[in-house]
Amino acid sequence: MNPTGRDRYIDFLRAWAIVCVVVGHWLITALVHAPGGEVTAPELLLAVPGTQWLTLAFQIMPLFFLAGGHAASGSWARAREAGAGAADWVGARALRLLLPAGAYSALALLALAVCAGLGVDPGTLATVGWALAMQFWFLPVYLLLSAATPVLHAAHRRWGVRVPAAMAVAALLVDVLVLAAGTPYIGPLNYILVWGVAYQAGFCWRDGLLTGRGRAPAALPAALTAGGALAFAALVALGPFPVSLILVTGQRVSNTDPPSAAMLAWTVAQIGLCLLLAPAVRRLLDRARVWRAVRPVGGASMTLYLWHMVPVLVVAAAFYLTGLAPQPALGSGGWWALRLPWLAVLGVVLATLVRVLRPWERGLTALYAWTTAGSGRGGRLWCGLALSTAALTRFAGHGFAPGGRVPVLPALGLALGVALVASAGRRRTARLRDDRSAVTEAA
Repeated sequence: MNPTGRDRYIDFLRAWAIVCVVVGHWLITALVHAPGGEVTAPELLLAVPGTQWLTLAFQIMPLFFLAGGHAASGSWARAREAGAGAADWVGARALRLLLPAGAYSALALLALAVCAGLGVDPGTLATVGWALAMQFWFLPVYLLLSAATPVLHAAHRRWGVRVPAAMAVAALLVDVLVLAAGTPYIGPLNYILVWGVAYQAGFCWRDGLLTGRGRAPAALPAALTAGGALAFAALVALGPFPVSLILVTGQRVSNTDPPSAAMLAWTVAQIGLCLLLAPAVRRLLDRARVWRAVRPVGGASMTLYLWHMVPVLVVAAAFYLTGLAPQPALGSGGWWALRLPWLAVLGVVLATLVRVLRPWERGLTALYAWTTAGSGRGGRLWCGLALSTAALTRFAGHGFAPGGRVPVLPALGLALGVALVASAGRRRTARLRDDRSAVTEAA
């Protein structure tokens, strides 16, 4: 904890997680200039199965939910002390996600609609639309957990670590019912249950229930790390679960769609490892030079998360459509050697894009501050959240241009949902603005 009272380690976890997401997506993105002139994107994890082991290093979504739960716990506690209601806090929190996500979606949908009007091939539009929306699955889940935070935190204050433990047991039961009994419709519950374990663990972490304070044994972080890793190994070696922590086409069981028992085990291991490393990393973050490197990444986390696939499209158009990029065999030594310049070029394009978007970010931050003043209207807020969550879920599953056509109803649903949340927020109490940043707390 630094002298200002802000836990820099939470900001570091967000920054590290976003770097892993960006680099991981770029690393497994393979482009091929086909003989017909079009650019295709073969699935690396399917074409080169050995690369599925890389997902163990780059699947760090548990960090987002763990850090988010830690931050939400403190934010909601401060809001309660200030006398704010649940709708007030939930609305302000939701806008930190919905304003940048809505603005990004509007630009992406407009660009795709223009391309469709110009006669661009529907297959290309569908691929581009999927690439631009592939990261959206995170947003509905996080919005739902944020909306449930007042209830989840009340349960935490009463039952502590028993809450994430119960959620973990429920997630395992869902997996058993789906895989062993073929029970339909209940699988998606694990999006909330598995990621909810990490989110709820953030509450426990902040209150010292996982780090040797209170009744927690000092060895608990090590036990979580070892136990989670061993459970994951056993589930992969002896059970039906693949090693890949990213969905691979053709696999009967997925670890992420929805999250599986194996993903739950990996989540527990990551939580334990984060707790083990916290003291040493906090000491590093107290150094001004280290903190100066970490802070800008955390501050731009939402921008990086939303926009990081745009550079892939830029490079595809500049080097692959034109046939300038060399194309060694997928997975060969030459192909892996080219990953370094590939990542470097994408990094330069993304850094340039982030600089270009700074005025846009400042505008969204000002809009966020303007919409979080006044007194709240709960009905409008919950309706807006429902519409936004449904639209984002649709985009996450089908992309921005399924079949080469822009989906009008989800686009209108997202626009109306964001407008309802923002208009309800315009009447929301100003005392909630303990942190006006539209991006730092979003992830």
